[in-house]
Amino acid sequence: MTQQVNPQEGAAVKAADRAHVFHSWSAQDVIDPLAVAGAEGSYFWDFEGNRYLDFTSGLVFTNIGYQHPKVVAAIQEQAAQLVTFAPAFAVAPRSEAARLVAERTPGDLDKIFFTNGGAEAVENAVRLARVHTGRPKVLSAYRSYHGSTSAAIHLTGDPRRWANDTGAAGVVHFWGPFLYRSPFYAESEEQECERALKHLDDTIRYEGPATIAAIILETIPGGSGIMPPPPGYLAGVRELCDKYGIVFILDEVMAGFGRTGTWFAADLYDARPDLMTFAKGVNSGYVPLGGVAISAEIAETFAQRPFPGGLTYSGHPLACAAAVATINVMAEEKIVENAAHLGEQVLGPGLRALAEDHPSVGDVRGTGVFWCVELVRDRETREPLVPYNATGKANAPMAAFGAAAKKHGLWPFLNMNRTHVVPPCTLTESEAQEGLAALDKALTVADEFVAG
Repeated sequence: MTQQVNPQEGAAVKAADRAHVFHSWSAQDVIDPLAVAGAEGSYFWDFEGNRYLDFTSGLVFTNIGYQHPKVVAAIQEQAAQLVTFAPAFAVAPRSEAARLVAERTPGDLDKIFFTNGGAEAVENAVRLARVHTGRPKVLSAYRSYHGSTSAAIHLTGDPRRWANDTGAAGVVHFWGPFLYRSPFYAESEEQECERALKHLDDTIRYEGPATIAAIILETIPGGSGIMPPPPGYLAGVRELCDKYGIVFILDEVMAGFGRTGTWFAADLYDARPDLMTFAKGVNSGYVPLGGVAISAEIAETFAQRPFPGGLTYSGHPLACAAAVATINVMAEEKIVENAAHLGEQVLGPGLRALAEDHPSVGDVRGTGVFWCVELVRDRETREPLVPYNATGKANAPMAAFGAAAKKHGLWPFLNMNRTHVVPPCTLTESEAQEGLAALDKALTVADEFVAG
């Protein structure tokens, strides 16, 4: 794709945006959105001719990069053949997308309910669990994000919930494991796992097992800090769910479709959920799509009983055609394997080397192309570089770090005191090294805020 410089067009795009577009999660008069002229592969660029290596994958969804020609062609071909059709009918791209997803999901998650995105997937997974069990409550973790629709935002365990929290009945939060900032005073992964599972068991017993429909967890929590669970934790949650007759929901919206170096993060832990939500990487966000993968037991509940839910655009032909092409491309081009290789051989070692060189780096964690670099003022006390949920002047150190990254051609994913390294799964080794070099330069700015 040709990169053209056209500041006048960029100014017009920016002016129309500022006049009419209402942006999510933002104070409208404070933001300054970049006018994007184009994108290809791992890069995007503005109308001024500035090109950025995208270490955000959009919002962690362009797993196959921008403008993959085979997926673009599939969307064009489907638009020419059958651009849309109601969800009550059987149409080829919907059927094939469901088959390809079910082929890759763990266990017997062989029925697929399509949604328009991840939040709707969570909404419907919760509804499936509540109707299946006849119970009202759902347990979810602090340090989590499940979407911004009504049930999903109440399940969310980060500050985005606060302004939307109406004290909705039926949602109970608990602490998941996170050894670096352990709520259980653990000193090892084994202790963290054991104590986190006891805490969850206690929560279940005090809430009343017969009132709990589901436990929902991000397999690897993403937006809240990319925190891989300790060995044995997800298996332990599975055992608790079996013990109390609770539905186990895994949220793979961010972690799924290659990002962790496996088709799903659940594959890393041999986890067996009853329901699994997905979106984002299923078609790299080329057309909005999400869904719920459903076990045989829960599907049987609705064999003769109607499921009380539906969406006008469930399994939209264009979105499903994009999913079919994306999944096939990922298999043919060994994109999942590439993500695993990058994590093991390039990103993991490279980020750990940066941690050795920069006192502002408190922790590095992740897998595949799903990494977090936690920035601190003091490694010993683990004081975050900026306060929890900081805004304005309090967030100045992270803002300075982000500006430095962009100056060196890297678009970073910033969240609180962290930068997440979440590039496309198609990233090359040379692009990874380019990104690591830019991070190295930006971290010298973060180092200036380290105590002492």
